[in-house]
Amino acid sequence: MSEKIPATVITGFLGAGKTSLIRNLIENSDGRKIALIINEFGDLGVDGEILKGCGNENCTEDDIVELANGCICCTVADDFLPTIQKLLDRDIRPDHIIVETSGLALPKPLVRAFGWPEVRTQVTVDGVVTVIDGPAYRDGLFAANPAAVQAQREADENLDHDSPLEELFDDQLNCADLIIFNKADLLDETSISAATATLKGRVRPSVKMLLSSHGKVDARVLLGLGAAAEDDLAARPSVHDDADDHEHDDFESFVLDIGEITSPEALVSKLEAAISAHNILRVKGFIAVVGKDMRMVLQGVGNRLQHYFDRDWEDGETRVSKLVIIGEHDMDQVAVTRLITT
Repeated sequence: MSEKIPATVITGFLGAGKTSLIRNLIENSDGRKIALIINEFGDLGVDGEILKGCGNENCTEDDIVELANGCICCTVADDFLPTIQKLLDRDIRPDHIIVETSGLALPKPLVRAFGWPEVRTQVTVDGVVTVIDGPAYRDGLFAANPAAVQAQREADENLDHDSPLEELFDDQLNCADLIIFNKADLLDETSISAATATLKGRVRPSVKMLLSSHGKVDARVLLGLGAAAEDDLAARPSVHDDADDHEHDDFESFVLDIGEITSPEALVSKLEAAISAHNILRVKGFIAVVGKDMRMVLQGVGNRLQHYFDRDWEDGETRVSKLVIIGEHDMDQVAVTRLITT
């Protein structure tokens, strides 16, 4: 029997920097042939397209598989396991498999899937990597004392009393072998020290933590953890351990086609207004700009937006401007559309 193929599960909240981490990994893979399984939330494969734009011979378009039929931890049997099997059936197998979960996926059910008989003899979970948005954590998006946050929310009749995001974050921390505290360049030393101290108090003693900026982490550190996480599930507690299934009804998404734009700055201003007025968690997409030969990538989490040009529009490719808007379940799609398109 040949040696098991290592697989790394990369999880993290919306906009934490998972795609940037993977793109940097592909570009600095030390010759490894990498296969990617990407789980999108929404109908537009933004993350996959960004990664395909890397143009790296060790991770070609054929090595990138997108699963867009829903949260990967909910569709293990229907989507994930058949995808793993297809990778294993290739004449030339990958040296390493990277699984990028959506920002809404619970990592533990996915890790458990690697223990299925048809998979565990051929693949092992090298490690679970959780990427954290440093500034968001600093700002209290996930507080160190969930009980205090919940009490505060219950005292305000205008707030949703459920806390799915906090539970999800806890699950991502509890399942991690390595935590990447990303966007550290946006924080001062005092903020970093305070944030990382609270995080260390929430995870297993064996979990390592690294600071990063723009997802730049050495492949020699990120890969080769040797965790065999599928054999260590008992040490990775989840608030959903006793649940037969779970749903993500607290979130919804829609795709907005806005046509070619003349000013990226004007679009960003409209998006900032929409984010401020409505329950928008994440924005991502591709934009065609009048007079520009290159495609613009736009991404944002909360009120932090960034945009850049990644590649030329290809011959025969339709110049489109589409955004995935991800928000809470009561997001007013009509109002959001109006703010962005008028």
